[in-house]
Amino acid sequence: MESFQQCVTVRLGPRSYDIVISTGELSSVGEAVQTWMNQKKKNGSATLVVTDEHVNVPHAQIVTESLRKAGLRTNALVLAAGEQEKNLASVQQIYDELIRLQADRQTVVIAVGGGVIGDMAGFAAATYARGVPFVQVPTTLLAHVDSSVGGKVGVNHPSAKNMIGAFYQPLGVLIDTSTLDSLPEREYRSGLAEVVKYGVILDDTFFADLEEHVEEINRREPAYLRSVIARCCRLKANVVEHDEYETTGLRACLNYGHTFGHAFEALSNYGELLHGEGVSIGMIFASRLAEQLGLIDQNVTNRQIELLQAIGLPTALPENLHWTADEIIERMRLDKKAVAGRLRFVLPTQLGEVQTFSDVDELVVRRLLS
Repeated sequence: MESFQQCVTVRLGPRSYDIVISTGELSSVGEAVQTWMNQKKKNGSATLVVTDEHVNVPHAQIVTESLRKAGLRTNALVLAAGEQEKNLASVQQIYDELIRLQADRQTVVIAVGGGVIGDMAGFAAATYARGVPFVQVPTTLLAHVDSSVGGKVGVNHPSAKNMIGAFYQPLGVLIDTSTLDSLPEREYRSGLAEVVKYGVILDDTFFADLEEHVEEINRREPAYLRSVIARCCRLKANVVEHDEYETTGLRACLNYGHTFGHAFEALSNYGELLHGEGVSIGMIFASRLAEQLGLIDQNVTNRQIELLQAIGLPTALPENLHWTADEIIERMRLDKKAVAGRLRFVLPTQLGEVQTFSDVDELVVRRLLS
């Protein structure tokens, strides 16, 4: 397979790292890891590949073989797949394996999988021996454009998504779009929600470009996907570089659609809705809320609906999912962005720009949900 490569650098001083975006270069992970270890003056020779049963064959096996060819002593841990597995019990399995291998602070944890694996393996790396190096090799579109970038790692609590976690930057990220060839259609569509999100919150020109290239998106055209992934990673990197630990409020813009979406995911027990599906529906709820507050006109919402539907994403809750406004609001109060139980919303003020609001009248939200 002919290979192509782009690189986005996340500039965070001594924690800076590269995101390499390629097609057909999964077998070069070993060389990349060696390079990143040398750059960060890590002299370990052992790695643990953490993956799940859905991507172990062939992706994790290709990565494992590449690491061994690069002279690294490598073991692999295959976990159960699914959002419902993103919990402390799964992280315990990673700790158990690291202890079994007598891993030290030079042992590199390599996450090969979607956002669930990346978040869990990263959290284990951040907390084992108070921190060991880790590398992200994301295999889903959602992980390519969002969860593998920026250093957020963690697991779900039964009542709230991603409530247990840390900020912990990787040594590097290697994205190979060829992993999308075998990605189930629904998972691929789920990742596109985060792509659209970047256009709404940060780049109206990018949003318009997506509108013009729906056919390329739907047929997973590698060259266009590389450009899309690189653009999303650059946009997110710009935010992370200015607000790594979410202290200024800038990074909150990345949560557009997530206050509603996370509540829908939690209420459906992390099974009925994929993350991107929840975010897609959540973006429309947030946009409708912005309409009701007089922040935008209906055209901004309609363009989102049309693009999301054109790329196969839901824009309303399925008929089989029914919750009261009280149930949804109670879950939203558990959102990490809430302060003292008061809801905060990321809402569009125009296409390509959002703001955070903490003074939204709950009656308006309740009316929207009803």
